[in-house]
Amino acid sequence: MPQTGRKAEHLRRTAEERPEYREILSLFQDVFAHIEGKEDSTGIAFTLPDLHTGERTSGGLPLVSPEGLSVDREKATRFLAGLLDVLQRASRDAEGKGELDRMERALAEDALDLAGLFTACLARERGAVEAAAAAISVSPPLLAFTLEIPLKTALEKVAESVDPESVSEWKEGHCPVCGSRAGMGELVGEEGKRFLSCSTCAFRWPFPRIKCPYCGNEDPDTLSYFTVGEDPIRVGVCRKCSRYIKTLDSRGGHADVPLEALDLSTLRLDLLAGREGFERGK
Repeated sequence: MPQTGRKAEHLRRTAEERPEYREILSLFQDVFAHIEGKEDSTGIAFTLPDLHTGERTSGGLPLVSPEGLSVDREKATRFLAGLLDVLQRASRDAEGKGELDRMERALAEDALDLAGLFTACLARERGAVEAAAAAISVSPPLLAFTLEIPLKTALEKVAESVDPESVSEWKEGHCPVCGSRAGMGELVGEEGKRFLSCSTCAFRWPFPRIKCPYCGNEDPDTLSYFTVGEDPIRVGVCRKCSRYIKTLDSRGGHADVPLEALDLSTLRLDLLAGREGFERGK
């Protein structure tokens, strides 16, 4: 089963097992259903730098840069129009539907600079997204969420094409492909070697077990983790920067489940970490 289909299937099973998650997970199931089979149809493309991959990443620079992004507006508009239709059907309140209506109208009237907005999202320039949201009277988080879905889909395709060996010199806690933060970790093999997984493109790269990916802390006295029951996902916390990261110990199961789906299906762990005063890594 393709990656997108496996995400949707895991969320479906989780919603059956945990009815309290059903409403929020159904939204992402619908989003993944829209994406499946259209992974090459976002209208977003990336040109990787001519500089040798290893040379670039050994200098601390991710492979993808905002300058290498291009957009086929017709394809991107078609993908976003379908996505907005999915979000409309899932919306439960009049205010949200009104915002989505305004986004649909702006998209149809060519009132959104899609290339500029996708570039801003990739470069994490919130100001451009906030200005565009204000211009069409929608909330910045909703506009950012909508734009990031096709951007993440396109970046996942890039990440799938990158040979992990080509970025073996990467030592950073953020992604060597797109520069985004680590979203989750995974322990694999008998020795439990640690890998980080990108929150945006899902690329995985090795990282020391006793080190915070967000602040670089390596003091074992301020790094720890907690688990809940028999769940193979642990929550690693850093008491220096007060950040946390969820980590799958694949030796205990779920090795075949995409980490993005596991992340969405373990929201209770995020709540527990928040109650203890920890924030998600940025």
